Amino acid sequence: MNYLEFRNKLFDLGCFSINQVYGWQPNFDRNNIVRWTKKGLLIRLRQGYYTFPEYKGKPDFTLYFANRIYRPSYISLHTALAFYGIIPEGIVQITSITSLKTATFNNDFGAFSYKSVRNELMFGYTLKPFADGRTLQLAVPEKALLDLLYLYPFYNTEQELKELRLDEDYMQTDFDRIRLEELLSQFKNIALEKRVKLLINAYNI
Repeated sequence: MNYLEFRNKLFDLGCFSINQVYGWQPNFDRNNIVRWTKKGLLIRLRQGYYTFPEYKGKPDFTLYFANRIYRPSYISLHTALAFYGIIPEGIVQITSITSLKTATFNNDFGAFSYKSVRNELMFGYTLKPFADGRTLQLAVPEKALLDLLYLYPFYNTEQELKELRLDEDYMQTDFDRIRLEELLSQFKNIALEKRVKLLINAYNI
């Protein structure tokens, strides 16, 4: 098999696993992957997952890769909050929630961080339409904030919460307090409930 045939078959997937390759070509020589990666014809995202260098010019695909290379997972925390314009900081890594063990992967697209939660906390995300019929698994804003307060308990004073610098206009007009409280009730976590009350006071939600 030559590289062009391989590329034509798999390019539109965005990224692919070696298992997908074997599903297509059971006798595929994995040394091809090693050789094409060394030549820069493929980019390794993590062990067993690859993409093509052309996707470096399509930055939104970084979020798509985050969903694909460690599953089940959904984008949340700082990355989701920045996506919605709720926090002002530039994002140095893609942050996701998973029911698998905590993990971080570094590749040519950046750092992909996955924070582990119990399986019953894997809720509160939406399937957001993406390029060419794909979807992104992305926390709704209220769940992204709850995930943040749950996993980073040092946000336990109004001053600490104000230092998040959440967008005041968004919090007053677009943030859904009812949905926040509905999602919060599913955590069944008294300490988190206390931090959410501080959040409500800090931003007059």
